[in-house]
Amino acid sequence: MAVKVRRQRPRRRVCWALVAVLLADLLALSDTLAVMSVDLGSESMKVAIVKPGVPMEIVLNKESRRKTPVIVTLKENERFFGDSAASMAIKNPKATLRYFQHLLGKQADNPHVALYQARFPEHELTFDPQRQTVHFQISSQLQFSPEEVLGMVLNYSRSLAEDFAEQPIKDAVITVPVFFNQAERRAVLQAARMAGLKVLQLINDNTATALSYGVFRRKDINTTAQNIMFYDMGSGSTVCTIVTYQMVKTKEAGMQPQLQIRGVGFDRTLGGLEMELRLRERLAGLFNEQRKGQRAKDVRENPRAMAKLLREANRLKTVLSANADHMAQIEGLMDDVDFKAKVTRVEFEELCADLFERVPGPVQQALQSAEMSLDEIEQVILVGGATRVPKVQEVLLKAVGKEELGKNINADEAAAMGAVYQAAALSKAFKVKPFVVRDAVVYPILVEFTREVEEEPGIHSLKHNKRVLFSRMGPYPQRKVITFNRYSHDFNFHINYGDLGFLGPEDLRVFGSQNLTTVKLKGVGDSFKKYPDYESKGIKAHFNLDESGVLSLDRVESVFETLVEDSPEEESTLTKLGNTISSLFGGGTTPDAKENGTDTVQEEEESPAEGNKDEPGEQVELKEEAEAPVEDGSQPPPPEPKGDATPEGEKATEKENGDKSEAQKPSEKAEAGPEGVAPAPEGEKKQKPARKRRMVEEIGVELVVLDLPDLPEDKLAQSVQKLQDLTLRDLEKQEREKAANSLEAFIFETQDKLYQPEYQEVSTEEQREEISGKLSAASTWLEDEGVGATTVMLKEKLAELRKLCQGLFFRVEERKKWPERLSALDNLLNHSSMFLKGARLIPEMDQIFTEVEMTTLEKVINETWAWKNATLAEQAKLPATEKPVLLSKDIEAKMMALDREVQYLLNKAKFTKPRPRPKDKNGTRAEPPLNASASDQGEKVIPPAGQTEDAEPISEPEKVETGSEPGDTEPLELGGPEAEPEQKEQSTGQKQPLKNDEL
Repeated sequence: MAVKVRRQRPRRRVCWALVAVLLADLLALSDTLAVMSVDLGSESMKVAIVKPGVPMEIVLNKESRRKTPVIVTLKENERFFGDSAASMAIKNPKATLRYFQHLLGKQADNPHVALYQARFPEHELTFDPQRQTVHFQISSQLQFSPEEVLGMVLNYSRSLAEDFAEQPIKDAVITVPVFFNQAERRAVLQAARMAGLKVLQLINDNTATALSYGVFRRKDINTTAQNIMFYDMGSGSTVCTIVTYQMVKTKEAGMQPQLQIRGVGFDRTLGGLEMELRLRERLAGLFNEQRKGQRAKDVRENPRAMAKLLREANRLKTVLSANADHMAQIEGLMDDVDFKAKVTRVEFEELCADLFERVPGPVQQALQSAEMSLDEIEQVILVGGATRVPKVQEVLLKAVGKEELGKNINADEAAAMGAVYQAAALSKAFKVKPFVVRDAVVYPILVEFTREVEEEPGIHSLKHNKRVLFSRMGPYPQRKVITFNRYSHDFNFHINYGDLGFLGPEDLRVFGSQNLTTVKLKGVGDSFKKYPDYESKGIKAHFNLDESGVLSLDRVESVFETLVEDSPEEESTLTKLGNTISSLFGGGTTPDAKENGTDTVQEEEESPAEGNKDEPGEQVELKEEAEAPVEDGSQPPPPEPKGDATPEGEKATEKENGDKSEAQKPSEKAEAGPEGVAPAPEGEKKQKPARKRRMVEEIGVELVVLDLPDLPEDKLAQSVQKLQDLTLRDLEKQEREKAANSLEAFIFETQDKLYQPEYQEVSTEEQREEISGKLSAASTWLEDEGVGATTVMLKEKLAELRKLCQGLFFRVEERKKWPERLSALDNLLNHSSMFLKGARLIPEMDQIFTEVEMTTLEKVINETWAWKNATLAEQAKLPATEKPVLLSKDIEAKMMALDREVQYLLNKAKFTKPRPRPKDKNGTRAEPPLNASASDQGEKVIPPAGQTEDAEPISEPEKVETGSEPGDTEPLELGGPEAEPEQKEQSTGQKQPLKNDEL
C-alpha cells in the first residue's frame, strides 16, 4: 500500500498543476470575454456588446448618444471621429470624409466613383495604378484608401466598445449591405484586419434585422410558416427582404426556430442622402436668387457653404416628416450673409417625386426572387431612418396593398442587436438559445471550363462548359465539390458570376467585373504518373462559401481508387489495441502521409450539376460536401441521387461537416495489403470481400483574381502600421492634453485657495507668497513654452507644484476632519464606559464575562481617554501653521482598537445561552458557589469578531450521557476550531481557562 501511495503522489501533483493552469487560463480569459457588433450604416453606425452580466446592450459614445456619425476628419497632426468630425465638416470639408463606404471594392471606372465626385466635389481622388482603385488625397503628405478610412472607423468603434465594456475586445460581427459582392466583402474584411479586429462573421444587415425580430418574438414562432417582409430604407440604399419564420427539427437541439431569407430586392442609390442632396440643391438655388443683384459668387463653388447647406437639408428633411412646412435658416452662410427661406412638404415631395416612384421597385424584386405573391406576406415592417418620410410610407402602403405598415421594431438598432446576438452565438464564451439562420445567395456563382472533344475520328473541337456552383437564393454557408473527370494533364478553369439578368443596365455597370478568378492547376499529369495502376476518380475542387458570404477555393485533389483484399489472418489482440490507441490519439494519419499525397477519402454524396444537362458522355460532376456514414468496402457505391444540388433539408452547419467528409479511416492503410493475395485454404477463415482503397494527391493551385485584386501582404502590413502609428499619435496627444489641462486646473484652483480663510489660517504670509510666486511662474511657462512641452515635462511640473503645496493642503484637510472624528471617538468612549459599567453589575451567578475580559476593556478605555486628552493638549500648544500632532488616522486607529474589544464582548453575550441551574432535593434550584469561575458556569464560545449579528448561532451538539444524575449534568461546550482559543478540553474531561493574551 505504501508503494502505491508513493506512485500516486506525483500524479496528484500533476493533476493539481493542470487544474491550476486551467484555472489561470480561465481567469485570464474572463477579462476578455466580451464580443461586439458594428452596424455600419452609410450615415451613422451603432455598436453593441455582450459581456458577462450585460446581455445585448447598445454602446453609448462619448457624447452619450446611441448612434455615432460615420465621419472622419484627417489633418496633419490629429484626427476626429463621430460628432467631433461632423462639426469639423463645416470648418474643413476637404479633410472630412463621409459616405466613403460607397467606394469600397470599386475601381476608378465605376459609375459610383463619378457619382461620389459629383456629390462631394471638395474631395480630391487619386488612383492606384496597380489595383485601379481610388484614394483620398487630403494633402501632399496624407493619402488614404477607403479601406484604411473604414479601418480607422472600426478601430474607433472598438475603442467605444472597450470603454463601455471596461475590458479589451477583439471579436466582432460586422453588418454589410446584402447587395455587396465578393470584392466589396473582401474590402470590409481587409479594413477589419487593419483595425486589428477578428471578424467572426460579416452578416447581411437585412439578415441581422430579421434575426433581431425573431429572437425577441421567439414565442410567436411555431411550425406554421410565417412570411414577413422587411422594407429597409436607410441613408444610402433601400433593401426589401422576405423572411420565413418556422420551427424546424435540428439534429443537435431538436425543435428550434429558424429564419430563412426567401427573397431580396434592392436599390443601391435610393435613400435619405439623395433626398437631402435634392434639398441642398434647392436651398442653394434660393440663396443664389436672394443675392442675384449683388454679383455674388455661386454658393455651389464654396465647399464650406455647401457643407452647411447639407447639414441644414438633413435637419429640414427630419422636421418636414412631422410638419407641413418649416423655415430653413443659416447664419453667415457665405460672406457673412445669413440665409432664411421657407420650405414646405409639398415642395420637398415634388423635388423627390422620381425617387418616390422607385419605392415599389425593391418590393417587386423581392417577390420575384422568392416566387411569392403579396397575398402570402403576413406583415410589412419598416426599417431604416428614411422610412419615416410620410410620402415613402404612403407609396409603400399602396404598393403592398396592406391595411397598415408594421412599426413594431426599433428601426435604427435592430440590425446592431441581431448582429451582436450572432456574435454571442459564434463566440465560445457564451451560450445562447439556438436560432437557425439560413441566409441566401444574391449573386449566383458558376464554374466555366473548356476542353477538347473528338466529335468524329480525327476531328477535334473545343467545348465550353458552365456549371452553376451556388445558385441564386440558395442557402449559405455551404461547401461544394466539383469533379473534373476527363482531364489527365494540367488545365485551367474559371470562376465567374452566373446570370445577373435581374439587375438593370446601370446596376450591372456599378456591379463591376463579372469574372471572379482563373484557377490554374499544376501537377495533374504527375499525379497520374504516380498511380498508374489505380483508377482515376477525377480532379476534385473543394469550394467554400463561408458565413460571411465570401467564396474561397479550399483545395484541389486528384483522387484514385483501387480494390484491395483483406488478409485472412485475424489481427492479434495486441495489434488491435495498438490500432485503437493510435486512432484515439489521431495516429491514423500522419503529416508525412499527407505530404506524400496518400490520403484515404470517404465517398461523398453526389448531386447532379445545376443548370443545363450534360451531353451524352459528359462526366463533370458537381458534388455537395456533407457528412455521410463510413461505408463498408464490400458494398457497392451508392447511386447518385436526382434532384437539386441544394436540397431543402440542407443545414447551415454544412461548412463544418464538409471537413469531416474527407476524413481518413486510420485502419485502412494498415489493413490494405498488396493486390493478388493468394486465396486462403478451406480450413482457414473465410476470405473477406475486396474493398475500395482511395489515394489522394494534392494539386498545386495558382489563382488569378479578376474582379478586384486584394491588397498584397506587404501593402496590407504598411496600412496596418500606418493606422497603428495614427492611433498611437492620438493617444499620446490625448495624454498630453490631459496633463496640460491638469496642470492648468491645479494652478488656477490653488491660486484661488490661497485667499480662502481656511487656507490663510494654517499658513504664513511668507508661505503664501512663495506658493503664489511658483504658481505664477508655472502659468507663464505654460503659456510661453508649454505649447511645445512634452507630456513628461508637464507631469513633472505638476508634481513639483503639488509637492510644494502638500503641507498646506494636509493641514487644511486634517482640520476639516477633526470635529467629526473627535465626536465619533467621544461617543464610542461613552458607550464603551456604559457597557463596561453594566457588565460589572451582572450578578455573579449570571456573569458571562471573565474578570480578565472586563479588566482588558477598562484598560483600553482608560488608555484611549488619556491619549485623547494628552494629544489635544499638545495640539493646543502648537501654532496652526505647523504640522499637527493630532492626526485623523490616529483617531481612527484608536477607535478601531476600542471597538474591537467591545464587539468581542457583545458577540460573546449574543451567542451565550442561559446556564441551567441544578435543583436540590426540595425542588429548589441550587445556587452556584461564590468562587465559581465563569468558565465553570457553562461559558459559551464567542464567534469571530467579523461575524455579523444576523448570523445564526451554532447548534448545540447532542449531550453525552454520563453516570451522574440528570439534574447535575451540564451542557457540553460548542466544539470546533472556534472554541479552541477559549478553553481546552483535557483528557480528564476538565476544562482549563486560558489567559486573555491567548484569545
